[in-house]
Amino acid sequence: MILTVTPNPSLDRTYEVPALERGAVLRATADRVDPGGKGVNVSRAVAAAGVRTTAVLPLGGTPGALLAELLTAQGVDVTAVSIAGQTRSNISLAEPDGTLTKINAAGPELTPEESALILETVRTRSGGATWIACCGSLPRGLRPEWYADLVTRAHEAGARIALDTSGPALLAALPARPDVIKPNTCELAAAVDRPLATLADAVKAAEELRDRGAGAVLASLGADGQLLVCAEGAFHGTAPVSRVRSNVGAGDASLAGFLIAQGAGPRALASALAHGAAAVQLPGSAMPTPRDLRPEAVHVTRDLPLDLPLSDMSEAR
Repeated sequence: MILTVTPNPSLDRTYEVPALERGAVLRATADRVDPGGKGVNVSRAVAAAGVRTTAVLPLGGTPGALLAELLTAQGVDVTAVSIAGQTRSNISLAEPDGTLTKINAAGPELTPEESALILETVRTRSGGATWIACCGSLPRGLRPEWYADLVTRAHEAGARIALDTSGPALLAALPARPDVIKPNTCELAAAVDRPLATLADAVKAAEELRDRGAGAVLASLGADGQLLVCAEGAFHGTAPVSRVRSNVGAGDASLAGFLIAQGAGPRALASALAHGAAAVQLPGSAMPTPRDLRPEAVHVTRDLPLDLPLSDMSEAR
């Protein structure tokens, strides 16, 4: 069972538009509403693969109730922590060429009591979990060390921890020794406070984060594939994509694929690549099912192209 924790979940509304024109009245050619938040997406992808998953979520108001309803319909076991504020709603505008414009709301401010209740809920629900995925930005009211506290408590319960966050929250959590972290190119560069021009730079940055406490680093490099630096060594992989329809949740699908494949080594990296490549070819934040995957097209190597220029330095959370 894979348990996910998303301290700042959302409803994701995606509108497909012919072109984004500032100040104009735009008519959507298609639209959809999906449960949102990085950990939420991990649970959705895990459930789509037929693996049991529980999502621990602070939920409030009508948006929170709808989010729980949508997740339950997708086979995710929802453990809701009731909060006074309203769950946020995010908006994405998707253009035919794959360009995506996102508007992310700040979300509610959590009280100290609500923060403590989330941590206690994770503790009580973590029995039997093989992995706990802690994902996304921290909402207002939670200090940067909150994820570090969660990692420590989860380890005490005997679970392995996958952490997908950035900035001060990521740096504060490293001494707690998360088993795997999943930055994108920009987040990896920010964590070591320098630009990353080549794959060799990314490998060095990942090794530094391992020295600071991360068990393994699974880095999304956008169009340049994915990088895994772990105790077994460094691996790089790519997967072909015929058409990018939406990259919302693609990194989360990758993390789900990694954890489904036991969360270690080149086999797990290959699964991450297959899930990520499938996700970007789906609308909105739809998560891939096994029939969407093309594992035979994935290429993973230990012979790293270290001089590969990193092209995607604009990916945002």
